[in-house]
Amino acid sequence: RDFYVSAPLLTHFNIHSGKNKRLTKSKKGSKKKAVDPFLKKDWYKLIAPSIFSQKECGKTIITRTQGQKIASEGLKGRVIELSLGDLNQNEASSYRKIKLCVEDVQGFNCLLNFHGMDMTRDKLCSLIKKKQSIIEANVDARTTDGYIVRMFCIAFTKKQDDQLKETCYAKSAKERSIRAKMVSTMATLAGKGDLKSLVKALVAGTTGDEIVREASSIFPIKDCYIRKVKVIKKPKFDVTALMEWHNDDGQDVGQNVAPAVAEETVAGSGGRL
Repeated sequence: RDFYVSAPLLTHFNIHSGKNKRLTKSKKGSKKKAVDPFLKKDWYKLIAPSIFSQKECGKTIITRTQGQKIASEGLKGRVIELSLGDLNQNEASSYRKIKLCVEDVQGFNCLLNFHGMDMTRDKLCSLIKKKQSIIEANVDARTTDGYIVRMFCIAFTKKQDDQLKETCYAKSAKERSIRAKMVSTMATLAGKGDLKSLVKALVAGTTGDEIVREASSIFPIKDCYIRKVKVIKKPKFDVTALMEWHNDDGQDVGQNVAPAVAEETVAGSGGRL
């Protein structure tokens, strides 16, 4: 049998068969010169609040201001996570992680403010053991300067003195009572002062011992920590309030000054020698 192909089908086949030779041709100037992206960037210093001993705590990088894209606006709101051991140059508190947020940019300095606190995973895992109860509580509290913070507390039951029983599980009623103590202590701590005083108390880490003392009448507990703090809501940005975080408290941290010695003055010279 003879096989015939109609003319339209044949032309259609001829058009689409073969390669599109235009794509294979190299266009003039298609290769762009590789430019190092770091040439367009600037380094900014991170300045921690004055409550920490290490003020200059690191550096961050951002692309230089170009047209509508302003560098300082891109930096604001960045959250930096640092170890409290590095900030206070104290290795004992290195299990604490402090989150600081960039609030303002002055020149090449980024002024940081408190944003949150956490505990390292290895420290938390080292506390959790068998044959004991974990008691956790959390509360949302408002400071006097308008910040709303969410605080999380953790504690563990311990054996009583001269206890022979292997386990020390607390009953649910006692857990509820201890949880209520935790909530009231954390709410009082946050509500009695501003955020700065709260952060100082958290860095000191005395709140856990206070809860242990208060809860000892209910059930003996140990290893009580405020394990996490989140800043849920901030008041409207105020530069003067931020500068209070970065100005020294006026406390003398240097060496003791020697007592002043009274100078002898010549009569009639108005006290001048």
